[in-house]
Amino acid sequence: MSTDPNCLFCKIASGQIPARKVHEDDELLVFHDIHPWAPVHVLVVPRLHVASLAEVGPEHAPLLGRMLALAPRLMRDLGVTNGFRVVVNTGPDGGQELMHLHLHVMGGPRPWARG
Repeated sequence: MSTDPNCLFCKIASGQIPARKVHEDDELLVFHDIHPWAPVHVLVVPRLHVASLAEVGPEHAPLLGRMLALAPRLMRDLGVTNGFRVVVNTGPDGGQELMHLHLHVMGGPRPWARG
């Protein structure tokens, strides 16, 4: 599995940096965002280092499917019952701040301060 030793999310996935984990398996790590935009805001991060959605190829389709399929269960488990948002920021102009593919999954009572 490819990782980047300088990537913050790779360091979190390897356990070098702590996080408030929600879910963990061989391919994915989910943890609470440290700067949430909603009452419930988690990040779904693949352990495989892919810099952004722009670099995804057909070989990543199963991984992307697992990431998206996990979102509804996460929200139910975290008590979100009235809908949620999934966001993938891609590249600097798309608002991506950390160059490691990840999903923002956000929910909870509106209005949110941001987003």
